Amino acid sequence: MPDRTADWTDLRADCARCFALCCVALPFAASADFAIDKQAGEPCPNLRQDHGCGIHARLRDKGFNGCTVYDCFGAGQKVSQITFGGQDWRGGSAERARRMFDVFPVVRQLHELLWYLSEALTLPAAGPLGDDLRRLLGATEALTRQPPEQLAELDVAAHRQEVNALLLKTSELVRAGTRGRRKDRRGADLMGARLKGADLRGANLRGACLIAADLTRADLRGADMIGADLRDTDLTDADLTGAFFLTQPQVNAARGGAGTRLPDSVTRPAHWTAQL
Repeated sequence: MPDRTADWTDLRADCARCFALCCVALPFAASADFAIDKQAGEPCPNLRQDHGCGIHARLRDKGFNGCTVYDCFGAGQKVSQITFGGQDWRGGSAERARRMFDVFPVVRQLHELLWYLSEALTLPAAGPLGDDLRRLLGATEALTRQPPEQLAELDVAAHRQEVNALLLKTSELVRAGTRGRRKDRRGADLMGARLKGADLRGANLRGACLIAADLTRADLRGADMIGADLRDTDLTDADLTGAFFLTQPQVNAARGGAGTRLPDSVTRPAHWTAQL
């Protein structure tokens, strides 16, 4: 039987327990998402000495939309407090800082896989896969607790492939419970598509490009959303009840409002309210 509840606590970002790794380790380029260029390993100029953001309340106004979309799935506190035992990248050796910055993106990918596996275990239709899901969940968690040297050399792509094969089986079982014809839009280019009020119940939207698509009042109940690009997608009054493998970064990147119905695994972004 599947686990009907999931503990998302360790898979949600806790910035108070992180040494602002996303603000230092990751690069970004001047674009619609970021106001400036920044190299990997270079602290963002808005980063304060206490690891807080100097413009946190004004990120979107200052051209840093990408910061409000990003989520590390709890990898930041894992690397800061467990992998490196609470040692800050500041005040230590350059080698330790470099290693922290190398390890953080690896653990972030593993934590994203933990999110999907944890969610899969809550889906009743995935009951027949429960043992395999729990096995891979445990194996993935074990990988996140390896020493920094091993994490830096980990072939995440190979492990992701194994997890993805099981998530595909999960998706097939879950979507089989949707009546009627289930649309297959896996990997489809739907950029700017006019899908207002579309019936996408139980649809396969894995990896679909939905950038700036109009999904207002669309019915996405029970749809597989893994890897779908929802940047600037209009989800106003859309129904995503029961949509699965939908992550917080995807929701953060989209547009929506009070009438958008979301699954319990994600929260309504604060900037949606600001758009009203």
